[in-house]
Amino acid sequence: MQDSMYSALFGALSAEFRMNSIANNLANINTTAYKRDLTSFKDTFAAFAHDVVMEPVSNIRADKLFPDPINIAKPRIAMSHTDFNMGGMQFTGGQFDFALAGDGFFKIITPDGEFYTKNGHFKTTEEGVVVNEQGLPVSGLGGASVTIPQTSSPVVVAEDGRVLVDNAEVGQIGVFRVENPNALEKLGNNLYKVREGMDPGETAGLGEPGDPGQRPFIAQGYLEAANVDAVYEMVNMIEVQRQFEAYQKVMQTTDAIDREAISKVGRQRA
Repeated sequence: MQDSMYSALFGALSAEFRMNSIANNLANINTTAYKRDLTSFKDTFAAFAHDVVMEPVSNIRADKLFPDPINIAKPRIAMSHTDFNMGGMQFTGGQFDFALAGDGFFKIITPDGEFYTKNGHFKTTEEGVVVNEQGLPVSGLGGASVTIPQTSSPVVVAEDGRVLVDNAEVGQIGVFRVENPNALEKLGNNLYKVREGMDPGETAGLGEPGDPGQRPFIAQGYLEAANVDAVYEMVNMIEVQRQFEAYQKVMQTTDAIDREAISKVGRQRA
């Protein structure tokens, strides 16, 4: 089988993977605080034996022993990563809707451990525990869940996460910065976990000393929109579709050449 068949096959598989990523981004364009996935590629090169032969010393032989190396580039997916750039803020007016301005995360307490999220669409249980859409408790700065006493008074959440009822502090919603966002992987339901063997370099983003302008803060009554650009993703989808069709054409042409070669070699001659 010719090398062009393998190159086109892996190119088509790479295009299929990228298409799945684009489709998932478009499907979540209205998902609160969704972060789009991006793919990056690298070239791998097939080296020939003479590529490792040293050139002759100029004062012994003026002519090169071998022609210049000719490497065959074969693009491959290098990595798929999440773009954590912030989406736009949308006003909702809900007292338990929170958008995070900056590079912070909320932390969710689950039976499988603590996970991260950007989605601040919360609610309270009958006991007053602040939970996410799946009913999982939201972590405070100290690591415990946040409980708000039953009251008819409005609940005010300050930028630093302090929960105030009748001007009295009843708890604090934790916001955590992750120094290495690439250490996080998606779990679904807008949750992230730390990749096995990686260190997120977590630091509590609120309550740290330093420049307040560099800290993440909570905006009550807002939700963060997805950072997906529909036009950009549609253009990428058309591009990938054209690439896939080109790879298909290469495979079909290569197959036709192979069939013709086999039929001519195997034909009996008079």
